[in-house]
Amino acid sequence: MSQFHATTIFAVQHNGDCAMAGDGQVTFGNAVVMKHTARKVRKLFNGKVIAGFAGSVADAFTLFEMFEGKLEEYNGNLQRAAVELAKQWRSDKVLRKLEAMLIVMNAENLLLISGTGEVIEPDDGVLAIGSGGNYALAAGRSLKRYAGDHLSAKEIARASLEMAAEICVYTNTNIIVEEL
Repeated sequence: MSQFHATTIFAVQHNGDCAMAGDGQVTFGNAVVMKHTARKVRKLFNGKVIAGFAGSVADAFTLFEMFEGKLEEYNGNLQRAAVELAKQWRSDKVLRKLEAMLIVMNAENLLLISGTGEVIEPDDGVLAIGSGGNYALAAGRSLKRYAGDHLSAKEIARASLEMAAEICVYTNTNIIVEEL
């Protein structure tokens, strides 16, 4: 049975600022675009945390809710909430079958959370997931490396998604950018 998938999230920390961008495309299987304007990036915990998802839409919403609960439980401690979510996700027989990934960030930290129990913090302040993730990651790393003070984190995030959308058929240009 085909699933609904939402793809391509990009996050960057640059010159003391943070931004996360997501495209709006949701596909059904490999052939049909079902929605062009999905909102895959959201602010959580009173606007202090940004989270974005790629993968199965229903699974991602479940993970959003669980992560938000962990943030509340650990009083906004992003790293602790991420680790506890990853542990629960990996160890629970039902949750283990969820097909999605999350990128979460606050002003200090940027993390990737996966269902295999991984919580990864990038060395360079750049992360991307989803079918267009590698394209956005390459674009974002280049932009960050050579932008200096000429581009903001928000501008890098938007441009990286725009470049991914030019290459990846599962990524569109209906881009939402959230920043801290």
